[in-house]
Amino acid sequence: MTGDRSLDFARDRRIVKTDEFSSVFRLRPVYRTAHFVLYARQTDLPHARLGVVAAKRLAPRAVTRNTIKRVTRELFRQTALPSIDCIVRLSQPVNTKKGPATTASLKVALREELTRLFASQSLQKNVLQHLPEGQK
Repeated sequence: MTGDRSLDFARDRRIVKTDEFSSVFRLRPVYRTAHFVLYARQTDLPHARLGVVAAKRLAPRAVTRNTIKRVTRELFRQTALPSIDCIVRLSQPVNTKKGPATTASLKVALREELTRLFASQSLQKNVLQHLPEGQK
């Protein structure tokens, strides 16, 4: 393993406690796509943290839910985000129980949507860095 902590997903980069999830969920959604909602909150930590919620009601198979979580974590690790707590929540069904649990096209679609979610936060980071101190 390399010494680069920006590419790992250690416990300190995860939102794991119920009260941490609740404090972020109390805020309004920051960004929406066809299947996901992103909630974010500024923090004083030196890095971003991630929580993923994929309800069984919206993705009935564990394979599908695990795929969603895996793709989300992978993109989170690869995206330079500001110091925020962000929760990605599945808000619409991604497939049915009758079809296959996961396909290459599903993974591509998930990756595109999640890339847009994280890009929205990276864009906000760049805008905030260039604003004068009084306008942040």
